[in-house]
Amino acid sequence: MGKLDGKVAIISGAARGQGEAEARAFVAEGARVVLGDVLDAEGERVAASLGDAATYVHLDVTQPADWERAVKTAGSEYGKLDVLINNAGILRLGFIESQPLEEYLAVVNVNQVGCFLGMQAAIPALKANGGGSIVNTSSTSGFIGVAGLAAYTASKFAVRGMTKVAAIELGHHNIRVNSVHPGGIDTAMVAQDEFEGVDSDAIYGAQPIPRVGRPEEVAKLMVFLASDDTPTAPAPSSCATAGSWRARRSPDSTTTDDGTPRRQRPVEPSTSCRRIPKVSAGSSHIEPTA
Repeated sequence: MGKLDGKVAIISGAARGQGEAEARAFVAEGARVVLGDVLDAEGERVAASLGDAATYVHLDVTQPADWERAVKTAGSEYGKLDVLINNAGILRLGFIESQPLEEYLAVVNVNQVGCFLGMQAAIPALKANGGGSIVNTSSTSGFIGVAGLAAYTASKFAVRGMTKVAAIELGHHNIRVNSVHPGGIDTAMVAQDEFEGVDSDAIYGAQPIPRVGRPEEVAKLMVFLASDDTPTAPAPSSCATAGSWRARRSPDSTTTDDGTPRRQRPVEPSTSCRRIPKVSAGSSHIEPTA
């Protein structure tokens, strides 16, 4: 018996990477899945490989009509909607001083507005179903600022905030709302030209678990949050995985020999990886949202 037997989910950004891993994990656990993406050939290939348990729809997450079609497809193909996974996202590197407005807004529209529109479209179906689960993909950049990632960081902070609001608004309708905050995950999003030549060992080697995270690891958490195993906490909560807070060995004591507090210097990126944030896999975090 699978953890998601009988459940129907929509997963955005499901043509590859993290979304594809989530779709495969959901089907393996007994769910039926509507996969959405703008990469139609790749998305159709993934859906076909999953058989009758998966259906692909073209889904530009910035377009309300596409979301409406995805929700209707879940109902027409599988009879209901239990789970929404807002996974679609993009990343553009750029400093505040020089990043073009259109590039900034492109990131915000996909990562932030797309998440908002997905929830807005799915809520009536989830209410009609008597409840369900929404999981929004934020990032550890939704907790900390990172130089060169103004647009991405702003969008992920916003996803985290919207999740808190949605959890409060929807809890009385038996709809759980959580956000997941991955650190560095080995997907096409972090294989862009801007990352060419970056020493990955310098990025991940100093972390508590010295490697990049895998999409399948995030998918396992998504399965848990979509399942009935998720506890109903007194207050809605936000879950994080694959933490990317930068770590270095600390002094044995936080005070000096004479007992005064030891000053903590800010951690700077090494010369070899100033272009992208430090990331690692392996930590988990639960943050109360109310």
